[in-house]
Amino acid sequence: MPAIPDRAYNAACARLASQLGLSLASARRKVDVRAAQSGVRDGAGKLALAEQLLAEALSSGIDAHARLTAQLGTVGNDHYFMTED
Repeated sequence: MPAIPDRAYNAACARLASQLGLSLASARRKVDVRAAQSGVRDGAGKLALAEQLLAEALSSGIDAHARLTAQLGTVGNDHYFMTED
C-alpha cells in the first residue's frame, strides 16, 4: 500500500503545476526526477526542491498560459495541421 502523500508537498507541486501549465502528476514527476538527480530522498528535501522549482519558474518570467494559448491559436490557423487521419 503506498504511503499517504505529504499535504505540503502536494500543495507545492500543485502550485508548480499551475505555474507551468502542467498536470499535478507531471509536476510531481518533474520534482521526483530532479530529486533523483540531486540524491534527495526525504520528504522535506523534496518539498524544498518543489519550492525551488516554483521559484525558478516564477523568476523566469515565462507566462506558460499565454504561451499555450498562442500555440493553440497557431494550430487552428496552420493549414498543414491534420484534423483527420
